[in-house]
Amino acid sequence: MAGLVVIGGTSTAGAAPVCAVDYKLNQWSTGFTANVTVTNQSAPVTSWKLTWTFAGNQAISSGWSADVRQSGKQVTASSMPWNGALATGASAQFGFQATYSGANAVPTDFAFNGVSCGGDQTTTTTTTTNTGSWPPTDSSTTTTTTTTDQPPVDCGTATLCDGFEQQTGSTPSGRWTVGAANCTGQGTVAIDNSVARSGSKSVRVNGASGYCNHIFFGTPLTGTGVVHGRFYVRHTTALPMAHVTFMAMKDSADGGKDLRMGGQNSALQWNRESDDATLPEQSPVGVSKSKPLPTGTWNCVQFTVDPAGKIATSLNGAPVEGLQADGVATPDVDRQWMAKSGWRPAVTDLRLGWESYGDGANTLWYDDVAIGSSPIGC
Repeated sequence: MAGLVVIGGTSTAGAAPVCAVDYKLNQWSTGFTANVTVTNQSAPVTSWKLTWTFAGNQAISSGWSADVRQSGKQVTASSMPWNGALATGASAQFGFQATYSGANAVPTDFAFNGVSCGGDQTTTTTTTTNTGSWPPTDSSTTTTTTTTDQPPVDCGTATLCDGFEQQTGSTPSGRWTVGAANCTGQGTVAIDNSVARSGSKSVRVNGASGYCNHIFFGTPLTGTGVVHGRFYVRHTTALPMAHVTFMAMKDSADGGKDLRMGGQNSALQWNRESDDATLPEQSPVGVSKSKPLPTGTWNCVQFTVDPAGKIATSLNGAPVEGLQADGVATPDVDRQWMAKSGWRPAVTDLRLGWESYGDGANTLWYDDVAIGSSPIGC
């Protein structure tokens, strides 16, 4: 059985290795994605850069969870503010999408903060999925796999892009924290290895009804500008008549109250915790301008929260008329929303889960969550 050979970036015999890199490919005829895990095996660092050289004509088009830049054949992946600190033995994961033609060899010259990890590279050849690792094993392996999976959706310049494939425990960890700002009870959050929109994992939320069953998994957001978000959600039970929430963001400019997305009257809505305003208004006209959230299928939800007091929302690539706040009051749609003078949102976190304020239990799955400073496609 092949064993792991740890290759270090040092010229002193017996010294500890600098890093380990796991480089996994999912490729098709003209392109590929790579999920890369880098492990710091030297002293703790507050930021990192992983560099390598492509052997062929690979051209990176986008990356996520790192600032991935290419100059010729040279690639540099730099840490983000939230994943730069790595203790000895700690890991960070990032990914990128690229095009290629001909061979798509796994890189062999990884360096961590300018110090080579060294050694020879073991590659894996596949039909549609090419997987390699670094440091190499002590013997080559060849695996042939057939898959119909589509490549992950492009995350563009997103500073957070997570498909939860790096999760190894039973509940979300790392950047994610499970809980609720008020009270929890029967609601639960877990990593699901049987249902996924891409890859093999998602986050499952068992949302119970009633106020004290609130449950979320969340992560802090950085920056003070426009926030563009995208996530995929699948659920089992149609949105109820009563008010529910499946996404919340703390608004530091509104007394720390939540800006919430969910549903009421069986249709999608935004809700502002501070004054309980809804977008759209819960009139027959307002509700007709919204849409239900389809059950039993993955739905792509895109949103924009602008510090100028504007909101934009799309469902499965189509704007939802009633979920737009453009600064111009429209009767029965956003006039109530705009009645709060000087609302200028500054959201500081993202939480996905379930809040029921009366009736309404649901089971939901979340996958391929992305946040950035520019729009992120479905």
